[in-house]
Amino acid sequence: MGLIQIEGMEFYAYHGHFAEERVVGNDFIIDITIETSLEAAAASDDIADAVNYQEIYNLIKEEMKVKSALLENIADRIINAIYIEFPDQIRFVKVKVSKMNPPLNGKIRNVSITMSR
Repeated sequence: MGLIQIEGMEFYAYHGHFAEERVVGNDFIIDITIETSLEAAAASDDIADAVNYQEIYNLIKEEMKVKSALLENIADRIINAIYIEFPDQIRFVKVKVSKMNPPLNGKIRNVSITMSR
């Protein structure tokens, strides 16, 4: 077993509780940790035996295009998409979704949620 971690994926997307957020958009950062078996890929040195990081990134990129009111919804969709795409390879997924400069009437770098399954 091992962990794949993809950190600091940056997206400009249109998520938020307020209608204006879904029109104007904002910067988001996604971090993901995936538990999977790494032994076959380590032994073979063949991408066919690995969970392909590019495919994970592309799944997340597609989910970030779907407008959502809540960060929780984004994280849940990302987790679902990964389990659907890699049903036999993934044992655990943890996703952190951060919204940069949220409209909270103060100077706030970001708000984040973390979900796992």
